[in-house]
Amino acid sequence: MSAQEQSPDDAGVPAGTHPRSLAEDLRARDDDSLAALLRARPDLITPVPTDLTQLATRAGTRASVIRALERLDRFALQTAEALAVAPDPAAYDTLLGLLAGDDGDPETTRELPRALGTLRAQALVWGGDDRLRLVRTARELLAPSPQHPSPTGLGPTVAEAAAGMSPGRIQEIVTTAGLPSTHDAVSAVAALTGLFTDRERMSALLDDAPADSVEVLSRLVWGPPYGQVTADPAPRLRWLLDRGLLLPTAPGTVVLPREVALHLRAGRAHRTVEPLPPAVEPGATHRPQVVDATAAGQAFTALTTVEELLKDWDEGGPAVLRAGGLSVRDLKRTATALDVPEPVAAFWVELAYAAGLLASDGEADERYAATPAYDEWLQLPTAERWARLVGAWLPATRTPGLVGGRDAKDRTLSALGPGLDRSSTPEVRRRVLALLAGLPEGASADAASLTARLRWERALRGTAQAGDDLRARLVEWTLSEAELLGVTGRGALSAHGRALLGDGPSGADGTADGAGAAANGTDGTGPSADEAAGTGASDGPGASQGAAGTGGPVDPEGAVGTGGPVDPEGAVGTGGPERAVGPDGPAGPDRSGAAGGAGVPGARPSSPPSPPSSRGPASRTPAEAAVAAARAARLLAPLLPEPLDHVLLQADLTAVAPGPLQRPLAETLGVLADVESKGGATVYRFTPGSVRRALDAGRTASDLHAFLTAHSRTPVPQPLAYLIDDVARRHGQLRIGAASAYVRCDDDAMLNEILADKRAASLRLRRLAPTVLAAQADPASLLEALRAMGFAPAAESPEGDVLITRAHAHRTPPRTAPEPVPDGPPVPDTTLLTAAIRAVRAGDLAATAPRRQGPERTGEDSGSLPRTSAAETLATMQAAVLTGDSLWIGYVNAEGAASQRVIAPVRVEGGFVTAYDHTADEVRTYPLHRVTGVAELADDRT
Repeated sequence: MSAQEQSPDDAGVPAGTHPRSLAEDLRARDDDSLAALLRARPDLITPVPTDLTQLATRAGTRASVIRALERLDRFALQTAEALAVAPDPAAYDTLLGLLAGDDGDPETTRELPRALGTLRAQALVWGGDDRLRLVRTARELLAPSPQHPSPTGLGPTVAEAAAGMSPGRIQEIVTTAGLPSTHDAVSAVAALTGLFTDRERMSALLDDAPADSVEVLSRLVWGPPYGQVTADPAPRLRWLLDRGLLLPTAPGTVVLPREVALHLRAGRAHRTVEPLPPAVEPGATHRPQVVDATAAGQAFTALTTVEELLKDWDEGGPAVLRAGGLSVRDLKRTATALDVPEPVAAFWVELAYAAGLLASDGEADERYAATPAYDEWLQLPTAERWARLVGAWLPATRTPGLVGGRDAKDRTLSALGPGLDRSSTPEVRRRVLALLAGLPEGASADAASLTARLRWERALRGTAQAGDDLRARLVEWTLSEAELLGVTGRGALSAHGRALLGDGPSGADGTADGAGAAANGTDGTGPSADEAAGTGASDGPGASQGAAGTGGPVDPEGAVGTGGPVDPEGAVGTGGPERAVGPDGPAGPDRSGAAGGAGVPGARPSSPPSPPSSRGPASRTPAEAAVAAARAARLLAPLLPEPLDHVLLQADLTAVAPGPLQRPLAETLGVLADVESKGGATVYRFTPGSVRRALDAGRTASDLHAFLTAHSRTPVPQPLAYLIDDVARRHGQLRIGAASAYVRCDDDAMLNEILADKRAASLRLRRLAPTVLAAQADPASLLEALRAMGFAPAAESPEGDVLITRAHAHRTPPRTAPEPVPDGPPVPDTTLLTAAIRAVRAGDLAATAPRRQGPERTGEDSGSLPRTSAAETLATMQAAVLTGDSLWIGYVNAEGAASQRVIAPVRVEGGFVTAYDHTADEVRTYPLHRVTGVAELADDRT
């Protein structure tokens, strides 16, 4: 079968009865169907295909098919797996039997049209209900083979397993099975297949089987279907081998034929079929007001934590590692400063980086520091600052939870370092929030329940290997981070968190998606056209969690093989299909209408399920996302505490701030006192060192007294007033300057005390004059040493004035926030889709329009450009102007790219032809010397 999925056995079917290829199937679809396909598989439009044949070819490539399979929900994937083990082509009833079994499961019967519509909409399945075809690449990926066992646990068919057997051995099996001998091996295999697919005759055959033989079959029935036998099999195995119930595939290896396994399974391809997504069960429930208040409190804490982090790095933060990122020691130091665990500290650091508030300064001695955007962020209202942080968190692909882990080369992953991007992170974040939004207000959800739902929606991505399920960890991290940011409160989504998701998150329990809905949105939140078709991502289709086990062979003698390989979590996308409405499937009783069922006799092709009209955060434009963030900020603003302009001074040299303080008050108090404890109220403690810090910053004792009097609701305690006066009296008595360094003091007795102190020995002081000491240390070290000895020195300038020391805010050059790693090509917007579909239709018209064959072009390849002489080209163009006919031309542009076009000439003059170009759907002018040739179209063109 070609890349266009040409069906050889349909070659003799009249056109219009069955599509003979995927290209014909696409050609029969309307523009809405093609738009849905290109939204669901945006890689098909990059670049825009020239015609529908090229689109079909691209849709059948391995990379594109793998990506499409990775975006299927579990039931749609199981439907594709069932088609991979069904005959090609397969009837709808055959497919239903493989999924619902002989007894017929009502839920499976009801949901199958939706799943089949999803596959058709994504061009993974084509053909009518009586001739369903899985694209060739998908069949190769999902069909069972010894190297890649099928998730269904089924083995090869009788015909495939017997392909290497001798005709004589096949005749022996047929005879032993009670069938008449045939004249050739092909008819013998057909007779054996007929026996195994006949329920009555197969049941009679197994009724005569020894119990031990039946027990061997029961071990192989759900897979893996391969087993090991010795050169002299036991009687129970010999009975099965003689009747073809086990067939040899290699020396010492046997396989259970697919037809036998299906009989033993009552016709089911999967042990467990999951047509409906698992429900997200509500956990603890709180009053919405309590949830909102708790979330608002945590949102304010998040802002103060980010401010505290960047204030701590204000004069230049930690150094950047040579390989990039923050060292383990610096992360520990940051966690201690913020009074949080190291993983939480890594989250705050990464959040500030994602919001563009933090970056490396790019100097030779590279360090982390706040960016100029941080100063702008500080000036925003409190609610808007929160919206800025959350707006950076939602789409960020950097995953702080990975910090401290190991990469593929066994290197430690560091905060702010490389290797933390996971493109599936935004999908999971948004999808978790969307599922929380689907619960009753005030209800939380268990992480395991959310993980189970996401695994159903992305069957391939939900596969865990060796206990390392990134998707499950992402769910836990999302719940934790949302709580830290105040998006949720007590595990339930807050009102401002719901507003952040936009207009009505879909895909959650209890919404219109019913049982068949799943995630919507290319990055995991809300509905989108991409997810309306049911899409997801992983490392390959072999990772699917099938109902049956896969892997190594089972020893029929009793030794059971170990499981086979399972792909780990992929690094990419979200969502699931939109459920069909109505009991008869997506398009009513005609199931083929679910996705343009072209080729069904007497049925008109129709569109695949249209995407929901409301778009979620996944497909929102930046402007729409900004509107949602502003709406969330408006809801949060009334819940945030108003900044206070006062504190409560206490006699134990502490000040209590009963709430958040206004910024000027908080900044001054932060210099004058040390923070002793945080919480609902912040406690500041005044110490000689903190008062000296304020004096060093240029404040006088009278300034400090006035400040405290103006901002305290209680009188200034006498111990605090005495402390300020005492420190101010001693402050600056000692003066330190640069000689190398010197100490100057009017009180020579104090200088004698310093010289006599053993702790000053390292300073190597000597007296130059009764009031001056010289030191062999720099002024900064001398200041620090004398302060450690209990003195209150002050630095002075060369002119003898006291130097005022204020914190120097170190800022990086302007930096942009890091861009998230995209999860494949972006979903095209409506404008691009409209233009692309028009170009594809026009190109397809040019490629498929019937040409009038001249005698000289009888053997010309229909795919090649027309070739005519310049005179013939000019004459044909002029004639077409008079008759109004359309022509097929070959054209080479200025870059040398050749193309074929269908034009209707309007005017020919000056070496140019002006014509309406059907390919571009506009009037264009072409130089005649670039036209390779011209041909008239047949009269019966449409």
